[in-house]
Amino acid sequence: MTTPPWPPGTATGIGALPGTDALEAATTVLGELPDLPHLPELPARGQGADMIGRAAGLLVDIAVEVVPSGYRVTARPGIDHRRAVDLLRRDLDAIEEAIGRLGTPPPLLKVQVTGPWTLAASVELPRGHRVLTDPGALKDVTESLAEGLTRHVAEVRRRTGSQVVVQLDEPGLPAVLAGSLPTPSGYGMVPAVPEPEAREVLSTLVAAAKSASGQPVIAHCCAGDPPIALLRDTGADAIAVDATLLGGVSAARLDEIGETWDAGVVFFLGTVPSTDPTTPVDLRQVATPALRLVDRLGFPRSILADRAVATPTCGLTTASAKWSRRAMALVREVGKAFVEPPASW
Repeated sequence: MTTPPWPPGTATGIGALPGTDALEAATTVLGELPDLPHLPELPARGQGADMIGRAAGLLVDIAVEVVPSGYRVTARPGIDHRRAVDLLRRDLDAIEEAIGRLGTPPPLLKVQVTGPWTLAASVELPRGHRVLTDPGALKDVTESLAEGLTRHVAEVRRRTGSQVVVQLDEPGLPAVLAGSLPTPSGYGMVPAVPEPEAREVLSTLVAAAKSASGQPVIAHCCAGDPPIALLRDTGADAIAVDATLLGGVSAARLDEIGETWDAGVVFFLGTVPSTDPTTPVDLRQVATPALRLVDRLGFPRSILADRAVATPTCGLTTASAKWSRRAMALVREVGKAFVEPPASW
């Protein structure tokens, strides 16, 4: 990415917020994160509002149902599938209304969609095995998700008047690569997916998102050791990580981060706690993980102004409403400090 479409010092959220009021959440995000607001996710509303249910609701010609173990592919849409679709429609109604009250649409609006590997690892086939264990089913779900994402981006743009930036969430990707997902019996593990295959499948969604939006695509993985090079090689323009977990990564992974940043990829750096802290935190404290990362890599801290976006460490699902607002305010302060660091830094 040569020049990001958002201004230097931008801050944004990862996606999820506490509570169940979609209009309140949308209004809050538009006010607290004006440079790159995001479509809020409210998992507290229950099944269908979580990241897997929301993505499943986007699938074209593939339906899911809720079973005791989670989500399962089913022959035709039922109440569970319709609930997921309806919840997302209510979220779009809310962001459209909040923007209408604001008077002017934000230039950019970020939407979050579960990536193909996390979705395929979390949804079962009718016989109980994970979708990712069946190459044909994996291909069908990937293509269906790409088509659903394309339609979703078009609808968001039409209803809000904003350009749409897509964030693909892949928290389950490290487990897919490591072969650490249990089989239905619980006595075995699903074989690890080779990196070239993982990269190819995720690249399909990155390409679909770029084609649909015409904007940069963000790949998000909040694991402690995210596969940076793989995410970069999918064509993602930005990578979102939990910066507080990068202190102990290997030298090889640190090199991947440095090479990726040096190549022009933007990093969305999660530094503000996503749950209520037990002790008070200040701006310097929450910005420290980003500063340490840059210093370890040997980059000038000025790289944070042009090629970094401040975020919470992850979604704010389990945060209190009070901390959720404070976290967004702190994220905004961190973003400003990336551009104009205090003299004491």
